[in-house]
Amino acid sequence: MSSNKNALIRYKTLDKCLKNKYRKYTLEDLMDECSEALFEFEEKESFVSKRTVQLDLQNMRSEKFGYEAPIEVYERKFYRYSDPDYSIHNIQVNESDLKAMNNAIQILKQFKDFSMFKEMNGVIQKLEDSVNSVQQKSIIHLDKNEQLKGLEHIDILYQAILNKKVLRILYKSFTAREANYMTVHPQLLKEYNNRWFLICWHKNKIYNLALDRILEISIDEKSDYINREFNADRYFGEVIGATVSETQRPQNVIFRMVRKQAPYVITKPFHHSQEIIKEDENYITFRIRVQLNFELERMILGMGEFITVLKPNKLRERIQKSVRLASINYDSEIQDNN
Repeated sequence: MSSNKNALIRYKTLDKCLKNKYRKYTLEDLMDECSEALFEFEEKESFVSKRTVQLDLQNMRSEKFGYEAPIEVYERKFYRYSDPDYSIHNIQVNESDLKAMNNAIQILKQFKDFSMFKEMNGVIQKLEDSVNSVQQKSIIHLDKNEQLKGLEHIDILYQAILNKKVLRILYKSFTAREANYMTVHPQLLKEYNNRWFLICWHKNKIYNLALDRILEISIDEKSDYINREFNADRYFGEVIGATVSETQRPQNVIFRMVRKQAPYVITKPFHHSQEIIKEDENYITFRIRVQLNFELERMILGMGEFITVLKPNKLRERIQKSVRLASINYDSEIQDNN
């Protein structure tokens, strides 16, 4: 059981004891009550120390979790609430809290049509009822497309990661002639540019599977799940997008932007490593340190005539080739129409 869940069980138990008007609780009694409560949940011996209970009482007294519980020691050894009607479950929220909760509910409601959030519909309704949420037009709009191919797989993949289940997946990449079965150990679901990916272990390597290329999914109950403590921030830290190479090292990518268009890149950097290395009256030159991948090329091409890649030469040549082909396509289209 996680330490956070243990703490919540202890707080709930201490709250029950401190509001009990018919029994006196010493520190040792509170230790025993917390130990017994954890035993009931974990079904194994669990000892809660004196120091742990003292820290719990201190946290409940403080503003740390919003409790500010009126805990007092009387007769120099017994603990109770000085206010007999107090409980940590009766915390009052002010008008500012209600407005913040209402805004959060409006954002959550935008996800209600995704299959993975269907179970949240009832929870969201309860939250609306609890805070007397008012119907209002959305003032935050999140870009989403429920019709994207592959979204139907999110539920089973999410549950497999949560419950550490091995999966057998029939997968067909864009370049493959035929689909192949893969036994994978799912670690993470990632979204980039309105496309979802499954990050998983397969044959001791990390694979990145696009959900729209998955044809079948089934649970492999016979295989033991491999959990590699996957760190998403570290894994994706040197790339733009979702495509990561285990063999490629990051490179300095230097590009310049037409000065009038540069604010778009300054306010929304390509990558967290982005920095300005040169400015003049016509251009601003930037540097990022990333792996060269498909997503980087698409981002650069999306800036059209306002961007020029200076280094590395390999990337510069790829962009030049893409621009030339695009120009040929437009010329061909004009000829065909004539």
